[in-house]
Amino acid sequence: MPPSPHPWLPRIRASEKPRYLAIADVIAEELRQGRLTPGDRLPPQRSLADALELDFTTIARGYSEAQRRGLIESRVGNGTFVRDLPASFLLPTPVQAERAAPTPCQPAPCQPVARGARPRRPADLSMNLPPEIEDPVLLARMRQGLAEVAEDLVGVLRYQEFGGAPEDRQAGADWLARRGLIAPLDRLLVCPGTHSALLAVLGSLAKAGDVVCAEALAYPGLRGLAAQLGLELIGLPLDADGIRPDAFAEICRTRAPKALYCNPTLNNPTTITSSLDRRAALIEIARRHNVAIIEDDAYGALPVGGPPPLAALAPDLVFHIAGLSKSLGAGLRIAYLVAPEARRMWQLSAYLRATTVMASPLTAALATRWITDGTADAMLDAVRAEAAARQSYARQVLPVTDTGSKPEAFHLWLPLPPDWSRSSFAATLRASDIGLVVSDAFAVSGPPPEAVRVCLGGGGAAEIRSALDKIAHTLSQPPEFASAFL
Repeated sequence: MPPSPHPWLPRIRASEKPRYLAIADVIAEELRQGRLTPGDRLPPQRSLADALELDFTTIARGYSEAQRRGLIESRVGNGTFVRDLPASFLLPTPVQAERAAPTPCQPAPCQPVARGARPRRPADLSMNLPPEIEDPVLLARMRQGLAEVAEDLVGVLRYQEFGGAPEDRQAGADWLARRGLIAPLDRLLVCPGTHSALLAVLGSLAKAGDVVCAEALAYPGLRGLAAQLGLELIGLPLDADGIRPDAFAEICRTRAPKALYCNPTLNNPTTITSSLDRRAALIEIARRHNVAIIEDDAYGALPVGGPPPLAALAPDLVFHIAGLSKSLGAGLRIAYLVAPEARRMWQLSAYLRATTVMASPLTAALATRWITDGTADAMLDAVRAEAAARQSYARQVLPVTDTGSKPEAFHLWLPLPPDWSRSSFAATLRASDIGLVVSDAFAVSGPPPEAVRVCLGGGGAAEIRSALDKIAHTLSQPPEFASAFL
């Protein structure tokens, strides 16, 4: 007679989550139901793997997840045991539940106070952030993920392993694999946002006085970091395909830069996405002159079927930084940093330890949960759809071109007509509480063009449309009359 299946097996198979998360969920459920109690010894991982018909690695990850949640602990030489847990974690007995039940004239204990919806703010077209999720079904799914992370609230408020817990690094690798980038876990770090990762890479590659190249119009934060580190930042001219290879080659010959910073997919601010041929040309020049490449892939997840990251084309040369705040939500301050060589890790780690200590375990755990259960993909699809709708409306009312507007982007680059200067245009709209960012903020070197960046994510769809209508009306008027009609 064949042996009976392990009692956990049906629940693990029925779960829609990855098997290792299902194992941790079952352990939590067993504890709440009283079938496991503090001090109980869990089965050895290998014997449990055989009983559940799973591989050893999955069981090990499941135990690691349960340990991360604070449910179990490993004792060297003795095995894995259930930890002492607070009484609030366990389900009440029937008698306790009856005593705790409210009487008809008594309010239920611990009822959360209902919070109203946050009031709508005026549209902010100066901050580049993705459109907020408004689908109630998806919002409920996001809240569920947050609630599941909060089950181990004590655990995620502790100091965590530097560079990210194993499951957080694995989630980062899984997210990057969607872009065609295979990231070895021993070369991947979980960082508290793109800015901190960029500071660590710049600090590990260059010292005060060294030259770093970038697009002539680049992320404003880069200028601040370069100034902080005492680096000389040189802007490279752009064409419709991104950085001009001839200009990069000339700087490599004459100034010996330590690194090239680039934002080759939906460039901030111009929305330019460099072609595969242009990426290959820049890599060839960098390799010939032994120049490291820093790829800021903040918007890389937004296009569907776009060109591969530079790091996928030259993994031995490129430092790849992929943040989540520009694809999922501005407050999700998590970035995945992939180094080109394992030997670079100690330099990056030293810099990150000195400047940030660690990424927030709570934020990292939430990002991991959303990535592993598919919520992040659903959020990304929603952001793409809303960005495309807003770009479509912008193209109807504004004189933007293919080089300044992309359907996947939630910002656009708006060159101004000859009568308008960037400062007077921005000041006119500011009087109507519409903020834009003028080109001066992005200009690395050379005179800034008469252009502004318009962001489409900082408000509801109706507010953004109203602001775009006002911008269109302003452009249709001579500068001396425009303010009178706003």
